[in-house]
This record gives sequence, structure tokens and C-alpha cells, in this order.
Amino acid sequence: SVANSATLLGAVFFLIGQIIGLSFWENLVFAIGIIVANVPEGLLPTVTLSLAMAAQRMAKKNALVRHLPAVETLGAASVICSDKTGTLTQNRTSIRQVFYSGKLRSPGDLEEHQAEPLFAIMRHCHDLRRVEQNGQTAWLGDPMEGALLEGTPPGGAMFPRLDEIPFDTERKRMSVICDTPEGHMLYCKGAPESVLPLCGAMLLQGRHQPLDEASRASLLSAHERMTEQGLRVIALAYRNLPNHTTATQRETELVFAGLIGLVDPPREAVPEAIRTCRAAGIRVIMITGDHPHTASALAREIGLAQNPVAVTGDKLRQMSDADLHLLLDEPDLIFARTGADQKMRIVQALQHKGEIVAVTGDGVNDAPALKCADVGIAMGVSGTDVAKESADIILLDDNFATIVAAIEEGRAVFDNLRKFLTYILTSNIPELVPYLAFVLFRIPLPLTIVQILAVDLGTDMLPALALGAERSDPEVMRRPPRSRGERLLNRGVLLRAYLFLGPLEAIAGMAAFFFVLHGGGWQYGNVPGSGASLYLQATTACLSAIIAMQVVNVFLCRHPAMSIFSRGHRRNRLIWYGVGFELLLILLIDYTPWGNALFGTAPLGAGVWLFIIPFGAGMLLLEELRKAVARRAGPQPTFSPRSPPG
Repeated sequence: SVANSATLLGAVFFLIGQIIGLSFWENLVFAIGIIVANVPEGLLPTVTLSLAMAAQRMAKKNALVRHLPAVETLGAASVICSDKTGTLTQNRTSIRQVFYSGKLRSPGDLEEHQAEPLFAIMRHCHDLRRVEQNGQTAWLGDPMEGALLEGTPPGGAMFPRLDEIPFDTERKRMSVICDTPEGHMLYCKGAPESVLPLCGAMLLQGRHQPLDEASRASLLSAHERMTEQGLRVIALAYRNLPNHTTATQRETELVFAGLIGLVDPPREAVPEAIRTCRAAGIRVIMITGDHPHTASALAREIGLAQNPVAVTGDKLRQMSDADLHLLLDEPDLIFARTGADQKMRIVQALQHKGEIVAVTGDGVNDAPALKCADVGIAMGVSGTDVAKESADIILLDDNFATIVAAIEEGRAVFDNLRKFLTYILTSNIPELVPYLAFVLFRIPLPLTIVQILAVDLGTDMLPALALGAERSDPEVMRRPPRSRGERLLNRGVLLRAYLFLGPLEAIAGMAAFFFVLHGGGWQYGNVPGSGASLYLQATTACLSAIIAMQVVNVFLCRHPAMSIFSRGHRRNRLIWYGVGFELLLILLIDYTPWGNALFGTAPLGAGVWLFIIPFGAGMLLLEELRKAVARRAGPQPTFSPRSPPG
């Protein structure tokens, strides 16, 4: 759009030149100059390199960026829909409590010969794979299944698997069929509310007892007590399969063996990350397949919600879209026992409310939600290849705190993009004014097209990249996310660059141009030849003044309201490298034969530089006064405040 606008502007000024009687070649140079001056040629490579540098910094923080635009989008996230296991927790599951033979017990209280039916299910009902790691045998797969397997006594009998009924989010259970000395046995594990209705008996004191209403109530009571402690509860059951059993009859008339209560402690950095999100105006919604009590206990422990409102997938399935939109206004909302399709519905409902949503996922079924989200975040350790392919960012450590660090980096990227946009666009005005003056006042052309390109593609590049590498502002995570409609190039940036800083640079450039011309005896109306020494020195003075002002400008653009003297410039060495490169390049352009030949310049005397320096000082003083007025007027947020949800 910038290029189209510049081209249109060039065409308009070409017509104006025709009207005022310019020759064709003068008019052509004029129109091309207008186009070149209005197109920030270095913007595209600078933005791309800045995003790439940000992606590199994020990779060092264990966030691997697959799509560069996601860096900036993540900084605008207003809601994070996070998994529980492995993201908010350590994914280091261990058995804390067991309900077996009618009693709650610690794992160490189970005797091998009495609890063998329970141990047999734990040994066989899993999808773990045996692998070799560092010369040792290990089990690879779901940490929950690994904890169940590790909870069995060593040396237990292993039987060949004949078939499997795999787990899915609708069934919430899995079963395997093994060939044992007692015949074909089906071992089942899953969510208690999924397994218990399939059971007709329970194992009590080594015998099968009918599962009557009183027994079911006892089991449900034990289940409630375990989940209220924040334990993830798995029900185990089994049965002997007669030869005539059909596929639909296999998971019926099961014998309930016990409940396993597993604990997965929260990650140490999560509570602080939750507090940071709250201060930054980012809402965190837990979406998990675990029991509502388990999810609520973790939410309280990590400070996500003191009085969680847990909504299950079954309730969500019965809600209309309007009801869901109202529910999403609940501040302490969490979702439990939800499926992947329901996660996507939640994401879409949040987006319809104007939120910018980041979603975590690790399974194949999470792929639609990851694709649907504004930013999809896959787990690098536990995530499937399908989830990773669907995501914009991959967490190399599966840690929620890494998401928060990446959001901070994303906000810093947006700030930095505005900084170097202001810096780059400022130089458009002193590049444009010489061409307007050339046509309107019929003076010699103060700046050639090649010299404009020397600024846009040469001296401005490294300082702009240095601004793109600025560290995040200490207050960046203490302000609300920007709204979805907030533009990178807003009115504040345009006014500051085009109507304040740019005109100051244009005054310096034109003043230096006329200073040299008048010093050489030029009279208005005379048109020196393009190769005349005086003319070459005058255009060189204009170019040098613009670059000198840009040296000052790079420090002014570090913050829109904060004084340059209140920020430690040594924190960003790239700025000093960029300034050094800028000064070196203008010296090479001004004082070397090849620079003079390539850019149409001539060496300047010391008096010209002494004339230019006060303009830089004046620009610094005026910008500091503007910033002081801005600070006195009140805090000037970089982002527009978000409109209330609804």
C-alpha cells in the first residue's frame, strides 16, 4: 500500500510538473524523486530481519517460531487457553493414593499377591514403547501410563497382547485384550465416570462382589475425596472374555479393580507467570480433560482462580452459542473433561468476542484448535507431529512460563517495529522536500535519487535494526494488550515522523545545501552544472546533514515519551555499532574517490560540519521538550486500551 500510494503521488506530481511547464526530463526526475523519497526501501528487509532476530531470541527462551508473523501476533494475545498436564504441571506423574478392596491406601500398603489383578491391569493396559537410551532400557510415552507401570512390583508376568480398543476423548478409556493362562483377559483403564457404568462387580478381599448402589456410592465418595486433593484419578477394571464374546460386548460386565490417584505437581515458575499475565491484562483459561475437582484444586494452587467455576464438556455440549458467550465473561472460569472439538468451539467463541487467542495443544485432535487460534502453540516434548505442524510456535520445554516470556518478547517486537518505523519514515520528509523545492522554487536539485537510496538502503539500515533489537520496556507486561484493530502505523507515529521530526531534518538539509551554495557565490536563478564542484559540495552537505540528523534521531526514537537521558544507551550496543557504521559510511561517501564517483559527492570542509551540528542539538532539545509535555500530560500507552468484552 505504501508503494501504491507513492506511485500515485509521483503520477500526480508528474501532472503538476507538466502543468507548470517543466521539461519532460526535469519532470521525470521530479516524479521519480517523489516516488523514491516516499517509499522506505529499507523497511521490508528491516522488518524481516527484526522479526528473525526476535525469533532467535525466543528460541533461546525455548520457544521455537515456525511462522515469523506469529512473533508480533503473540504480543497482542489477550487470552491464553492452556492445557493442564505438562504445561501448567511438571508432567512428572507419580501415584499418591490407591482405592483398593474398599479402602483408600498409600501405594506402599498394597501387597503383591493380594493386589495382583490391579497390578496386571497397570502392567498391560498402556501404549508405552520400550526404547534404548544411553545404553539403558526405558519406557517412552504418556507419563501417566509410565507412573502406573512403575507402580507395579518388579518381575510380574507379562502376557501377549491380542487386540486393543484405543483411547479417544469421547470414550475416555482404553482397553487391551491379552492371552493369559486364565484365558483371554480384557484390561481397561480410564476416567471413573466412563469405566464405572460398565462394571457389574467389584474386587473385594480377593473376591468378586456384586456392584450394588451402596458400593457405587462408596466408590464415588472415594473418587470425590481423591479429586478434592487435586489428584488425577484413573479407574481400573477387567474381565474374562469367553470365546463367543462379540466386539460390542467386550467392554461390558467388567469387574471394578480400583482407583489410582496420581499427582502431577505444578511447575515452579507457573504461579509467577500467572501473576504476570494478570498484571499484563492477559486472561488464562485452563482447558483440561481431567476431573473438575482436580482442575479446580490446581487452579487454586497456582493462583489461577480462588473460586474456580469448572464447566465440564457435557455441560458445554448442551450450551447454545449465546450461553457460551455469557459464560466466557466469568472471570474464574475453567473447563474440565473437555474434548478437542469443544476446545475449538471455546476458541472461536472467544474470537467472536474480539479476543486474540493463543492456544496450547499436544495431541492429534488438538490440530483444529491450533489452526483456528490466532497463535497455535504446540508442545515440543510431548506433542505429536500433527500438533507441531499445525502450530505457529513450538515450546521446547512444554512450560507455561515460556509462553509468558514469548508474549513479552512479542510485545517488545511490536514496540520496536514502531520505533524503527518512526526512524525510517522521518527521513522521508527531508528526502521529499528537496524535490518540492526544486519544482516550486526552481532551484538546483538539492538531493539526487542515488543519494536518497544511500540513506534508505545504506546508512539507515543498521541503526534501524538496532532499534529492532531493543530490550523490552520494564513496563511492557504491566499494560493491557493492544486491541485487534490497533495498527502498527498509527496516527501518533505518522504525526511524529512526518510533521515534527521529519520537518526538522528537512530544515537542516536545506539549510546546509544553501549554506554551501551561498558560500560559493551562488545567486538565485543560476543553475550550476550537475558536475560543477560547488553543486556537488552542496548536495553532499544536504545528504550529510540528513544523515547527521538521523544519528541524533536514532536515540530520540528509543522511546516515544521517555527522555534519552533516562535510558542507559549501553544496554543496546547495536545502536552504537549502527551509529558508527552510519558515520563511517558517510565519511566514505564524502571523502573517497569511489564514494564521490558513485554518489555524486565532493569533500566538505570542517565549516560545513560545524554549521550542521547545531541543527542536531536543536532537534534533540525540541524533541526533549515534546517528550516532557507528553509526560506531564499523563502516561502515553503504546497500545490502545482494549474495549470491554461483550
